[in-house]
Amino acid sequence: MKKEDLGHLRKSYDKSTLEITDVKNDPMEFFKLWLAEAVEHPDIEEANAMSLATLGLDDFPKARVVLLKAFTSEGFVFYTNYQSEKGMAIDHHCKVGLSFFWPALERQVIVKGEAEKLAPEDSDAYFKSRPVGSQLGAIVSDQSKIISDRSIIEAKLEALEIQFENEVPKRPEHWGGYLVKPNCIEFWQGRANRLHDRIRCQLQSGFWNLERLAP
Repeated sequence: MKKEDLGHLRKSYDKSTLEITDVKNDPMEFFKLWLAEAVEHPDIEEANAMSLATLGLDDFPKARVVLLKAFTSEGFVFYTNYQSEKGMAIDHHCKVGLSFFWPALERQVIVKGEAEKLAPEDSDAYFKSRPVGSQLGAIVSDQSKIISDRSIIEAKLEALEIQFENEVPKRPEHWGGYLVKPNCIEFWQGRANRLHDRIRCQLQSGFWNLERLAP
């Protein structure tokens, strides 16, 4: 196979800077600021998209994109099928990684933390807020399981659409939210000559310790 040389693909990062004083010992509040700027940016379609990295039952790491649906001073919330590959991986090993990348702003946020299931009533509340189609999709899909053909899940969906035509779907027990409680948050701002700004915030004895890292 011929080598595909991508060495010519490069750009210079020069849109902003980042200082430790910008974070002000409150990385979750600073994340809120960066996320708001990403949401408002016209060239960023899904600012809440994040890569979730887990360690699987096969001891291989795996990353996939999921959507951040809430965050507080405690951490980051997303929803999924608890019986999916990612759900089983989290049950096996609760330490996970999150990564946000906003190229239009030349920024990354990289998170290390531990994931725990939300209280059932919190998952119920979010499930009720979803469009009916998304609710039924969560019920229909045995996420990550092998299926012989797409028509199988489409037929299940059609049957559920009839069943719940005049009925409100309830959240299945195998579907719900996770809260990722961070112990390390790194903010990355692209800079010229690959001398990027990196500020690492590590939780130590209940307080955030901020450090500048070499690019």
